[in-house]
Amino acid sequence: MNLAQALEIAGAISLPGFFADEAALNQERLQNEEALALLVETWRDAPLGQEPFSFDMVLRLADKNRAVCDAIGADKLRDVSSPLLSRGLSTFDLCNAVAWLQKRPVEEVVKAAGPDARDLAVVYTEAPVSGTVCGFDIETTSKDPARGYIVNAGIALMELAPKAKPQSAYAAYFGIPDLYAEKGVPLEDIHHISWKDVAGKIPFRENTVMHEALLTAFTTVPLVAHNAAFEDTWLTFNLPGYAQARKEGRIVIIDSRDICRRLDPEVRTLPRESSPASLENWARRRKTLKKGQAEKHLGLDDVKLMLKTMQAEFKKRKLFPGMRDE
Repeated sequence: MNLAQALEIAGAISLPGFFADEAALNQERLQNEEALALLVETWRDAPLGQEPFSFDMVLRLADKNRAVCDAIGADKLRDVSSPLLSRGLSTFDLCNAVAWLQKRPVEEVVKAAGPDARDLAVVYTEAPVSGTVCGFDIETTSKDPARGYIVNAGIALMELAPKAKPQSAYAAYFGIPDLYAEKGVPLEDIHHISWKDVAGKIPFRENTVMHEALLTAFTTVPLVAHNAAFEDTWLTFNLPGYAQARKEGRIVIIDSRDICRRLDPEVRTLPRESSPASLENWARRRKTLKKGQAEKHLGLDDVKLMLKTMQAEFKKRKLFPGMRDE
């Protein structure tokens, strides 16, 4: 597929479910997702201010693809691999997070971290961390950001200090198409969000008040999430203005999972199949999750757990200002 074809697909009118069988719908989905991948790559690679089209075109095509996926059935796509979900943040993003935390030039951190940020764990221990961050977590109906919907989000601010607590905490539910009133909310077995939680709520893509609030927060203080590439990708395809702010360098992203992997030596000794860097397992090791408790998989609960666990890790490594002198 070339750019002209991708743009044509983005501009085409689709009436999913009316005149197509499942095979035709899946073919449309595949074309949409191939076009989305090419459009995002083209837009990101273009010099700032010289993009050949508005990113709003990407958002509209993602919306159209969600309607196609609704017509196919979310259950049939649950195990279909996602071509759009990023598997991790870039090396620059990881280094930029450390630079912000330590109040150092990012170029200095990139140089010290070495190729592919292989020495970033060492860089973390070179200077104290400080500042206020914005914890963020979402629950969704799909792994793929152009197939499903955001149904829940949690957000909280916290100062990076030994005794700080999450502040300005907020949680919200978002609506999804009415067809799920009968079918049930996809991935309910994971996040336990049912139709009664989302019934009558404004869909995330239509919630302009939430859009403005989130963009203001993320461009004011760094966004922190566990496996932040997930939130980053979903926000890219769902939050107007987010991709532009990211490209302009106005949003700093901190991945608490990467912090766990870099700073907690147990991650390298525990069996990989035990998911030692998962939020739940990390929290158990740092005793921010009590014995017998489990991660709730709800936005605000997970945000608070993540922030407290990250704080506990920084305390254990004596990375807050003044702790090295104790």
